[in-house]
Amino acid sequence: MKALDAGRGFTLVEMLVSITILSLVMLATVTGLRTLASTQTSLMTVTTRNDEMRSVSSFLRDALEAAVAGSDNGGLSLGGDRSDATIFEVSRDSVLWRTSLLFGEVSGGSYVVRVAREDSRIVLRWQLLDAKGEVGDWNNAPSRPLVENVQEFSVAYRREWDGAWKASWDERGLPGWVRLNLRAGGRYWPEMILAVAQ
Repeated sequence: MKALDAGRGFTLVEMLVSITILSLVMLATVTGLRTLASTQTSLMTVTTRNDEMRSVSSFLRDALEAAVAGSDNGGLSLGGDRSDATIFEVSRDSVLWRTSLLFGEVSGGSYVVRVAREDSRIVLRWQLLDAKGEVGDWNNAPSRPLVENVQEFSVAYRREWDGAWKASWDERGLPGWVRLNLRAGGRYWPEMILAVAQ
């Protein structure tokens, strides 16, 4: 019997087979890591969008529930003291109302706010009524973008729960509900139906 040669190495075929197997294992590992990273990015995008939807709808719900009803029927008009007036107006791409806002923990008050589409953003603007109780120029009002990359935005309202949705404001005071439809980032948001304080 011939003794095994202790110095015998691997053959070329054995080396090629082992390199091929190692390459396949590395390819599977890299592909798995890429899939994991892609899934993580997708989950972060969805989570961020859901957080944005939740915070915007929560803010709007709270602000509409805190709408200030004054002594008149509402709508924007010229002349007269409007300091105790109901201010509410809906157009196809904006909603404007008077509400109580709290900035930080100590400052706040009764502001007129407007949520409207400006270019490709939904922007919140707010201002105090002037000395005559009138609303000033919205272009000079402080602002904060609520939603970026907006493709569609529409506003409607109704007075009764089973009433028809209207986009043209009738100037009859506070409505019962406001509906916002929004498409941003190529995706539709769930329809927001918000109750207005009465």
